[in-house]
Amino acid sequence: MNDITIAAIHGKRPKIHDSAFIAPGCRIIGDVEIGPDVSIWYNCVIRGDVNRIVIGARTNIQDGSVVHCDSPTDNRPEGWPTIIGEDVLIGHLAMVHGCTLFDRAFVGLGAIVMSGATIESDGMLAAGAMLTGGKTIGARELWSGRPAKFMRHLNDAQCADMQRGVAHYVENGQHHKAALAD
Repeated sequence: MNDITIAAIHGKRPKIHDSAFIAPGCRIIGDVEIGPDVSIWYNCVIRGDVNRIVIGARTNIQDGSVVHCDSPTDNRPEGWPTIIGEDVLIGHLAMVHGCTLFDRAFVGLGAIVMSGATIESDGMLAAGAMLTGGKTIGARELWSGRPAKFMRHLNDAQCADMQRGVAHYVENGQHHKAALAD
């Protein structure tokens, strides 16, 4: 009915908190941990087949996004896991790969975050931007472009708007979960 794939690989199975909303069409594979009140929207792929992926409480990953990680190598034995903090907003069709997103980070629609990149708390990657490997968006910074570059600092009102977005997605995810259960 739901057309959701949740599958183990290499002996590791996704761990999904009971309160999370996983929409139809999602594919969640391998070493993935999804926290409380997370919403994974329609047709997302979260593939922890070569490393781990952690998604913190109340984070939302919007429709059509892809979350992956990078394999260990001789030069980097730990590889690049994808670690996503709490209260993170990830827009539609984003690509999040082998990176770290601190609590309250924001990834805009169609944006790309590459292996080894970091977005600190309340940092924002604008829609369509590409944060290349090894780059860090600092706390309360807005970056834009391909490759992304610093644009300006975010004010209190802009950070509050992002948190209202988090609350909206937690509530909306529960509405969708209930509607699909009928």
